[in-house]
Amino acid sequence: MGYFYLFLLVLFSWSCHGLQTYQTQLLLQIRKHLEYPSQLQILDNYNGDLCNLSAMSNLTISCQDNFVTEFKIRGDKVANVSDFNGYAIPSKTLSKTFSIDSLVTTLTRLTSLKVLSLVSLGIWGPLPDKIHRLYSLEFLDLSSNFMFGSIPPQISRMVKLQTLTLDGNYFNDTIPNTLDSLSNLSVLSFRGNRLKGQFPSSICRISSLTDVAMCHNKLSGKLPDLSSLTRLRVLDVRENRLDSELPVMPQGLVTALLAKNLFSGEIPAQFGVLSHLQHLDLSFNQLSGTPPSALFDLPSISYLNLASNMLSGSLPEHLTCGSKLGFVDISNNKLVGDLPSCLDNKSDKRVVKYGGNCLSTDGQQQHQGLYCKEANTRRSGRKIAVLVAIIVVSVLLLMLLAFGILILFQRCRPRRTFETHIRQKVVQDNPTTGVSSEVLANARFISEVAKLGTQGTPICRLFSMEELEEATNNFDSSMFMGEGFTGKLYKGRLENGTYVVIRSLTLQKKYSIQNLKVRLDFLSKLHHPHLVGLLGHCIAGGVQDDSGASKVFLVYDYVPNGNYRMHLSEKVLKWSDRLAILIDVAKAVHFLHTGVIPGVYNNRLKTNNILLDEHRLAKLSDYGMFIIMEENEKLEA
Repeated sequence: MGYFYLFLLVLFSWSCHGLQTYQTQLLLQIRKHLEYPSQLQILDNYNGDLCNLSAMSNLTISCQDNFVTEFKIRGDKVANVSDFNGYAIPSKTLSKTFSIDSLVTTLTRLTSLKVLSLVSLGIWGPLPDKIHRLYSLEFLDLSSNFMFGSIPPQISRMVKLQTLTLDGNYFNDTIPNTLDSLSNLSVLSFRGNRLKGQFPSSICRISSLTDVAMCHNKLSGKLPDLSSLTRLRVLDVRENRLDSELPVMPQGLVTALLAKNLFSGEIPAQFGVLSHLQHLDLSFNQLSGTPPSALFDLPSISYLNLASNMLSGSLPEHLTCGSKLGFVDISNNKLVGDLPSCLDNKSDKRVVKYGGNCLSTDGQQQHQGLYCKEANTRRSGRKIAVLVAIIVVSVLLLMLLAFGILILFQRCRPRRTFETHIRQKVVQDNPTTGVSSEVLANARFISEVAKLGTQGTPICRLFSMEELEEATNNFDSSMFMGEGFTGKLYKGRLENGTYVVIRSLTLQKKYSIQNLKVRLDFLSKLHHPHLVGLLGHCIAGGVQDDSGASKVFLVYDYVPNGNYRMHLSEKVLKWSDRLAILIDVAKAVHFLHTGVIPGVYNNRLKTNNILLDEHRLAKLSDYGMFIIMEENEKLEA
């Protein structure tokens, strides 16, 4: 028994040593991919356990249970090339034989890695999609390299990430709008790239965010409402091309850097209640109006920069400044009036810049009053113009509404005449009962047929019994295609050579023939690329036969390539084909539910009711049968 325990001990020691050796080999392979950076020279002659290597300023390796969990390197290849075009640059990037794909592949074999930082190493190329295989990562920093192209959307599958930093690269596409799946993310930083497009709305759904930095990019459009980011403390979107009005900000915001954009409109009053705000920079935008007085008196504000906008009006004489406010810049605006005493620069407690306005003060150079008066006059003129425009637009909308009601009324009059005509005919069919309940219950179908009829859709064709018997060789068994829930199916060939499918239905004795024709007329007018078209019908004998039932034959387009169930059983469809078929069916159902009024529901979605044509385009059959069968079932009951 003692030998057995000794054997287990040796086996366990060998296993740990094997794992440790494998991890070491991976680190040596990464060193080779990075072309032997000086920071990893220590691996050349180091014979000890790499997991016990002391952390240095430019290299950190940490382990847990002999598996590498943290790998951080900081190199000396700073990415500061203005004209980088996606190719290797001697002494700046790694060589042109470097493969970022091979590097990431090797990194993914460090399956326990939680922290990865590869900074200023000259890594160049598009970041591979396979980066998401580092599924255990909680911290990823690839700053100050030469990566370009798109940020892979697959990065949103790294759901354990808490920090994602890609600063100082050359990414030049839009930001993926799927980042909201990173539900643990607290720091998101894409500073100093060439990212374009809009600020993704998905970021507003990452409630765990504390820091968002997108400065020095080419983002444009609207900055969305950020109030849902209740943990956000730092927002930095300086030097972009954002051109919306300023959005609502989260209450806990501490630093807001929005300078050098194209923001317009007035500074929202909501900014004046951000009690945790310490640093606000709105300089070099196109903001107008008078800044809210509460901004200067926020309890935590220490830095306030409103310079180089189009702010106008006068600040209150008794403006109050917060006790922590140490820097204020309101220069190069259109402000007039007296400078409030708390901004008069008479103490060393606060630095205030207010030049380039039209203030009544001797300090710092000011413009003549006319310069700012014109700006304020233009502002008043714009308000009047906006008010006039609103009034004019409102009057035009009322006129258009009245005109539309008039046209609708005129169109409805002939429709009501049509409905009355139909109802009179039904009353004539049933003289002893007056207007029957079935006509009242189905007035919506009559109304819809009248509506579709006015759109120029061809009327439902009435086939004779002789035509159908000739098309099917007198309903020969060789033409029989099968029998389903809604009758027997026959294949037929019309006189003009067109192939059709004929459905035979048996209806109850007391079924209203006139109402049936109205319903069939309605179904024949439902035209869509993914519906099997109803060409016409035939009611045998026109009225009930001697057996107490009425035979009805529905004539459809023939779809030659079988049904979806057959193709599934033969396993000949690729996943892409299956997806395309389901999308086709969804379009058809969407049309039936929303494309007509009333919607056509209860469409018996089954794989054998989905037919495929010669191009494998899906077409839905058996739709709308409830419109015919529901009354049949009511009469049976």
